[in-house]
Amino acid sequence: MQDFSACVIITVVKTVLHLAKYAWAAPYSALGLLLGALALLGGAHWQRRAGTLEFAGGRFGAVLSRLPPPLAFSAMTLGHVILAVDRMALAELRQHEQVHVRQYERWGPLFLPAYFASSLVQLLRGRNPYIENHFEREARARAADRQG
Repeated sequence: MQDFSACVIITVVKTVLHLAKYAWAAPYSALGLLLGALALLGGAHWQRRAGTLEFAGGRFGAVLSRLPPPLAFSAMTLGHVILAVDRMALAELRQHEQVHVRQYERWGPLFLPAYFASSLVQLLRGRNPYIENHFEREARARAADRQG
C-alpha cells in the first residue's frame, strides 16, 4: 500500500509541475495564440506537437518572409506556440524552437526581457546580437545535440 501511495504522490507532483510550466509561460503563449489565430485567418496550417501548437504558412507566413533583414525570421516561439513562415522552415527549425519552449518554461514572463538584454549586451560588445545571444547559442547547441 505504501508503494501505491508513493506512486500517487509522485504522479500528482509531476502533474502539478507540468501544469506550472504551462502557467509560467502562459502570458507569451496567449500572445502566440493570438498571432496563430491571425495566421489561420490567412490560410496557415496548424498542428499540435510535443506540447506546443505550431502554425505555419499562409499569407501570414508570406508577410513574415518579406520582412527586412533585421526583423526577418523563419520561425519564432512564444511560450508554447511556434510560428513559422512555412512548413519546410518549421520542419527544419522545430528542434531549435523546442529549446526556446523549454527556455520559456524556465524563465516565464522574464524570458523576453532576458532575451533582449542578452542581445543588447552582445550589441554593446560589438557582436552580432542574434548569433551571440545566450538563448540562441543554447538553442543551436541543444538542437544540434538532438539531431546529431
